[in-house]
Amino acid sequence: MASRKEPASVSSAGMASTGGTLDSPVKQIQIEGLVVLKIIKHYQEEGQGSEVVQGVLLGLVVDDRLEITNCFPFPQHTEDDADFDEVQYQMEMMRSLRHVNIDHLHVGWYQSTYYGSFVSRALLDSQFSYQHAIEESVVLIYDPIKTAQGSLSLKAYRLTPKLMEICKEKDFTPEGLKKANIGFEHMFEEVPIIIKNSHLISVLMWELEDKSTVADKHELLNLSSSNHLEKSLQLLMDRVDDMSQDIVKYNNYSRNLSKQQQQKHQYLQRRQQENAQRQSRGEPPLPEEDISKMFKPPQAPPRMDTLLIAGQINNYCQNVKEFTSQNLGKLFMAEALQGHN
Repeated sequence: MASRKEPASVSSAGMASTGGTLDSPVKQIQIEGLVVLKIIKHYQEEGQGSEVVQGVLLGLVVDDRLEITNCFPFPQHTEDDADFDEVQYQMEMMRSLRHVNIDHLHVGWYQSTYYGSFVSRALLDSQFSYQHAIEESVVLIYDPIKTAQGSLSLKAYRLTPKLMEICKEKDFTPEGLKKANIGFEHMFEEVPIIIKNSHLISVLMWELEDKSTVADKHELLNLSSSNHLEKSLQLLMDRVDDMSQDIVKYNNYSRNLSKQQQQKHQYLQRRQQENAQRQSRGEPPLPEEDISKMFKPPQAPPRMDTLLIAGQINNYCQNVKEFTSQNLGKLFMAEALQGHN
């Protein structure tokens, strides 16, 4: 999905100090309007189509509120730039910000998404490394496609305590996930966002809105449907196909495991009968054998990828639901206006 699989690992310097546990997560996120503009500008300058842009979030923690006051992007580089050190780049940027008296504490990272396609193993591993080192860290997901339709799409996510424990233990087997009682709906938790602007910026925005043309405002009432729904359904079908393949793999594993258990049971029964016959003839029983070596259990397929696919399918369904509800609302409004005329 992304050209960059994972952001650079978090350095210990420049972290926001934490004293709580996973039982006291961040309840609210306050973002400066300048940070939102920087994220949007970063995608407009470097993001092209499905290419993902990423960056670092800076700020501070006040009680149970995370205040994001600044950010800077990860520079785009190719595989030929083998000498580029992302950790060193982050350290130099935070050092420069500290010299000019700007908040430089590391509180998370941001990433753009293509039609809501952000639930992946790379994001899970990246957020786990951030949240393991910085307890209050979050990941901001910016959707430029939905934003271009007239409403800003910026959401903040954290890993749930259950998923953090599973990632620490690295037990992604079906038994481990069943024991933890975790499903795709319990993997990520969304944190509410408040965008804060100074009074001068609020006045400027009011003036710009007052000067905007009427035609631009009426574009939101356009009844024509874009290709957003078609593309979302296509991505949804691709993910459903991936889920179907994972289900086939798991069903094959279950059949092989059941077949092996049956063979093991039959072998033990034949061995017990043969020992009984040898005992009746006064012969010593057969020597003990290691059953686990004779019947090695098949390797269980990892279930974490399946959970991530299920989470992504749920995200696509929510996007389709939001898009269709808006279009249906406009269609019902147009029908009412025609009937009134």
